[in-house]
Amino acid sequence: MKTTSAVILVAGIGSRLRPITDDRPKALVDLGGETILGRTVRLLASYGVRKIVLATGYREDAVKAAMTNAPPGIGVEYCRNPEFDRTQNSVSLALCRDALGTDAFFKLDGDVVFQRQVLERLDGSSAELAVAVDSGRMLDAEAMKVTLSGGDSTRIAAFGKGIALSQSAGESIGIERISSGFSASLFRALTATIEAGETGLYYEDVYSRLIAAGALHAEAVAVADLPWTEVDDFSDLERARELVRGGA
Repeated sequence: MKTTSAVILVAGIGSRLRPITDDRPKALVDLGGETILGRTVRLLASYGVRKIVLATGYREDAVKAAMTNAPPGIGVEYCRNPEFDRTQNSVSLALCRDALGTDAFFKLDGDVVFQRQVLERLDGSSAELAVAVDSGRMLDAEAMKVTLSGGDSTRIAAFGKGIALSQSAGESIGIERISSGFSASLFRALTATIEAGETGLYYEDVYSRLIAAGALHAEAVAVADLPWTEVDDFSDLERARELVRGGA
């Protein structure tokens, strides 16, 4: 069955793209006639997603205004993180708990430009957490890297920006599919970290803890052959625009 719900994390400020982001979050940066968010929503809708939850924070008003042009038949909900400027994305995701319930859902970082085939491949996995991983990209210290279990070519053992390049099996691109059976466990874990005062964690840190505790099977889904980019700064933005101009 296709996954029909998605959460997009669009709470961040995007300070490295100022002055463009002075009046809008990074997800509303234009790629050439379409914003990052507009493209993401269009691809989700074309795949069959019918409920989109937006984890907002910075300039939520601009996001809501942009979503008035959402494709017909798409239900949209907003979950605002009022402390977006001093907490990490695990908090923004945790606040979407009630909106998503126990649905299977795609989780997408709001600054990723990707192709629809990523969604199709993630839905082809039977793992509790299916993770889009690029094993062919040149990595740097800022990349969210993954390691794999010793004898398994797809089972993820850990996530982390601090993983040594020599140990990394690739980069998690910021798009996953969470199964309906794992959803409740994930949100319990996210909520527990917040209640413990750990508001500076990435959601990948929480994934790693669950894997280490034997409470999660995460699978790396290969996407190295598909063009994509995360948009953090102006060089990334130019790459994203090149991909779009090239038909990606």
